[in-house]
Amino acid sequence: MKQLSSNTNKEIADYCHFFRGTSFCEKKVYKEAKKELAQISNQFVFYPQARIFSAGASLELREFEKARLYYENALKFPQISKQLYSLSKIYEGLGTTYIFLKNYDKAEEYLIKNLKIKEKEGDKDNLFNAYNTIANLYYEQYKDQQAIPYFEKAYALSKEVKDFSKKATATQNMSVVEENKGNYKKALAFRKESIRWKDSLNNQNKVWAVADFEKKFAVAQKTKQIKVLEVENQLKNSQRNWLFFSAISLLLLLTAGVYFYAQKVKNARIILLQKNKLDELNATKDQLFSIVSHDLRSSVNALKTSNSKLSATLETKNYDELNQLIIQNSGIANGAYSLLDNLLHWALLQTKQLYFHKESVHLFSIVQQIEYNYKSLLMEKTITFENSVSKNCFIFVDLDSLKIVLRNLLDNAIKFSNKNGKISFYTKENNPDFCQLVLEDTGLGMDEETINEILKEDELLVKKSKSETIGTGLGMQLCKQMVKKNGCTIQIESELHKGTKIILTFPKTQQNG
Repeated sequence: MKQLSSNTNKEIADYCHFFRGTSFCEKKVYKEAKKELAQISNQFVFYPQARIFSAGASLELREFEKARLYYENALKFPQISKQLYSLSKIYEGLGTTYIFLKNYDKAEEYLIKNLKIKEKEGDKDNLFNAYNTIANLYYEQYKDQQAIPYFEKAYALSKEVKDFSKKATATQNMSVVEENKGNYKKALAFRKESIRWKDSLNNQNKVWAVADFEKKFAVAQKTKQIKVLEVENQLKNSQRNWLFFSAISLLLLLTAGVYFYAQKVKNARIILLQKNKLDELNATKDQLFSIVSHDLRSSVNALKTSNSKLSATLETKNYDELNQLIIQNSGIANGAYSLLDNLLHWALLQTKQLYFHKESVHLFSIVQQIEYNYKSLLMEKTITFENSVSKNCFIFVDLDSLKIVLRNLLDNAIKFSNKNGKISFYTKENNPDFCQLVLEDTGLGMDEETINEILKEDELLVKKSKSETIGTGLGMQLCKQMVKKNGCTIQIESELHKGTKIILTFPKTQQNG
């Protein structure tokens, strides 16, 4: 009951209902037994045995039709055929049930099957019951000639068993058999023997009752002795406990002091780490705002100067120079827009507001789209663009963040490429689960120190090597974080004045973990 009220495990509950049900059967509380056994699930390992106990309880309650159904249901389980004891219980139960239902042919069929199993097992008590039941079946139908041999076998076997009630039953049955034959002398002898065994049984019950009383008396005496010892122990324990709790109290005070001191040191360390982290973040913020404001100021100033030239050129109607100024203005506006776009995405990424949804995308089409967006800048610097990405390559990434990465890398490649240069996008597939996208340009290139600074975590670059071209490094920082968030990797291979290769490795399918 304790387990059933506190445990939610179904298997444990099944075991509890099974034990309670079988215990109720032993106590002959058959209605309660049936209630408990009915709550067992059909996945329980002993479910067939539970059906057998339910059948036995129904038989005792004289619910013969229910008993029959329970026994037949248990017989359908494959494992029962390998368990001779359970199979025998079913045959015996069905045979007895059919006797009460007056279906004697069926009763005979199952009782004979039960007898064969009992003879194989060789258990004398069970074999006696089997002989006796079949004899009673035939006797019920007035088939004395078939019943008598089984009564005789039961009587012969009763001499080898120790159960007085079985001996009394066997001799009583033989008395009736001989009386029906007209052998009154033998019938009287058997009846006297039956009475003797019944007296022995009564004497045995009396002996057991006396033994039980003596046992209870001895237990009561021992209980008194135990109580006296318990009182003595309580006095000793109270003295010992006082010393023990005094020692424990001192130890707890000492432990509490050490703990609070350790917590104070730990909290001080955490506060120091948080302060250092905050100082780093503030320094990064100040650096970022300084660089971004410088670039925006430069872009706006360049646009202002260019617009003044544009107004003057409009008056002179120099259309060639006018066209150059318009292209220049467009480039300045695009640069400022890219800076602001990167700043927005960087802020969203830092505050965890950027939405990521990974899906399978066609890499060639994305590169083609990025090329179209930068067509004017490529034409302005007369840079050749080559898209050699495999048309069969599909990668598993977030589409928007992929576009941001490719736009920034292409923008850098154009910015740091000389006129008449070349920019190539192509793929390598060395691993069936991954695809490598290579972006190669023939621009200024970088030394080893610059590459290490670019790939370093949380690093904003103010300048690309010793070039006079100013850049915040924000675009590259954004690329690194978005590449990492997509479960990808980035590598850089470059030499000064020999161009740069940026290698991005993308998964083709969704990766576990």
